Amino acid sequence: MQTYHVYDADSRSGKDCGPSSYAFYLENDKKKTMILEKIESLRTEIETLTANSAAETDELYQKYLSKKGEVTMLMAEFRNVPADMKKEVGIKINQLKQLAIEKIKALKENTEEAESDTDGIDLTRTPYPVTLGSRHPLTIVKNEIIDIFQRMGFTLADGPEVEDDLHVFTKMNFAADHPARDMQDTFFVEKTKLDDVTKNIILRSHTSSVQARVMETSQPPIRVICPGRVYRNEAITARAHCFFHQIEGLYIDRNVSFTDLKQVMLTFAREMFGPETKIRLRPSYFPFTEPSAEMDISCHICGGKGCGFCKHTGWVEILGCGMVDPNVLELCGIDSKEYSGYAFGLGVERITNLKYQVSDLRMFSENYTPFLKEFENAY
Repeated sequence: MQTYHVYDADSRSGKDCGPSSYAFYLENDKKKTMILEKIESLRTEIETLTANSAAETDELYQKYLSKKGEVTMLMAEFRNVPADMKKEVGIKINQLKQLAIEKIKALKENTEEAESDTDGIDLTRTPYPVTLGSRHPLTIVKNEIIDIFQRMGFTLADGPEVEDDLHVFTKMNFAADHPARDMQDTFFVEKTKLDDVTKNIILRSHTSSVQARVMETSQPPIRVICPGRVYRNEAITARAHCFFHQIEGLYIDRNVSFTDLKQVMLTFAREMFGPETKIRLRPSYFPFTEPSAEMDISCHICGGKGCGFCKHTGWVEILGCGMVDPNVLELCGIDSKEYSGYAFGLGVERITNLKYQVSDLRMFSENYTPFLKEFENAY
């Protein structure tokens, strides 16, 4: 930095110069030197810039040329440069800005060209080996169940997982004070302040809501299966989970009997677990069916002789079923005096447990790769 003495200032200005004028010149020179040094530093930095992708080029633009970029901020500092030095400093700032624009533009063109350039790639070569995944065990079993019922004439039906109380409970003949409607058992999305519980919005606790929607919009004969995910407010353990998968079935027509239901259930059990499988129907209760039954199958591990898996009974429970309650038909707009029907529901996890002897229900939702790899050859 060039320094001036009092007599130098005299010769520069042609006037007498006192101590205050001397300080003025020193301060101006200091400002000029600082901004020129900053410009030179940025010039060196910009000249050596590199980028390997369009994203990196965008980052460089933001750093140097954006509204708060380093080159742009120099323009703000330029306002404080003394008038007699503005020309020199202004030229250098403009040169720096032009350099930054050209450099970043060149980097952007190079990266775009590199990303789109396929000249060095042999498009006819065999692709690199990709590690293939496998179908989830629940998907395997769900598809197998669907295939069995489709071969018996059932069609697929689907519905929303976020449902209203009307279709989940009311049209399925649940009483207004039924425990399933409590927050201890059901996940509520929106609970109305009104006395009308049918307006509550919940996560469906069974896919019976799909059956209600089908019966509302279709006329018999109806023969559908309703696969889907359901939710219940339960503690997560080896035997229970807050979400799981169900497949429910519904058949409505004239003169449908319990014998029809029994034959369909027997056919399903033998297709799923083997031709020697036996079934047993035990009386039970569900709000939406009357009469209702729990269905057991002969243990496919011990052949019904008794083992640890079936708790030495020879039987394993797999699903619930029954004849559709006339109240359900009437609530859904179907004449119960003319039509009858049966319904059934099973848990996909339950069937998968039985088929592959998985002891912990949580394994199905943890994405544990070694566990999932065991099913690579299962389909």
